[in-house]
Amino acid sequence: MQALIAGLFTWSVTALGAACVFATKKISKRLLESKLGFAGGVMIAASFWSLLAPSIEMSQEKGVLAWLPAAIGFFLGGIFLTCIDRITPHFRIGAAIKKDKSVKTPEKRLTLLVLAVTLHNIPEGLAVGVAFGAIASNIPSATLPAAIALAIGIGIQNFPEGLAISMPLRGAGMSRLRSFNYGQLSAIVEPIAALIGAWAVIMMEPLLPYALGFAAGAMIFVVIEEIVPASQNGDNGRLATMSAMIGFVLMMALDVAFG
Repeated sequence: MQALIAGLFTWSVTALGAACVFATKKISKRLLESKLGFAGGVMIAASFWSLLAPSIEMSQEKGVLAWLPAAIGFFLGGIFLTCIDRITPHFRIGAAIKKDKSVKTPEKRLTLLVLAVTLHNIPEGLAVGVAFGAIASNIPSATLPAAIALAIGIGIQNFPEGLAISMPLRGAGMSRLRSFNYGQLSAIVEPIAALIGAWAVIMMEPLLPYALGFAAGAMIFVVIEEIVPASQNGDNGRLATMSAMIGFVLMMALDVAFG
């Protein structure tokens, strides 16, 4: 239930970002790129402080080579999303209406966009679920405040994601309601993935260090492949970089303070 509530929270923040279309038709590119940079910083910090570090600590407690499960899971997370990118057409965040010659109609482009972004949101939901599942498995290094901090951090970075999808659609002439729906739909998978992650960890506790590494690897993949290029795409690269550093420090502070 805690994992489900946390997953619903992260989805709701995405919906909140997408709801900005009801207030305005356009958003400053400077603001959007700084928000994406901030989101990337949060995700990088969460990947280490909330996922990789606990994975390494758990492996040490079990007498396993400390870095190995985290490393294996990390690479599997990246491989998973590489496979996803081969299955679905590649759409970058913030470029929702970019033309693709292989996709003939705007409706199909939009459908594939939401599908691609939704699949990339799975790791975030899994990360939240794994964090809460570790508590239920009585892992000494897993604490409720740390899991809540992770959910808050992912929720914070979800806001610009919803914004980055809905705003370009609204700017292209789509209605406010449809633009909002496409934006919030991209994160609807997170509560489901959170439930799956928590269930998997509780049922298969030995896989927990690998699962934490997997979520971290998938999140870092998304940051490098999607968030960073989108934030550096315009003339505000330095602002986006500083925003990423602020996001990293905020997430680090949340995790250390509450973990």
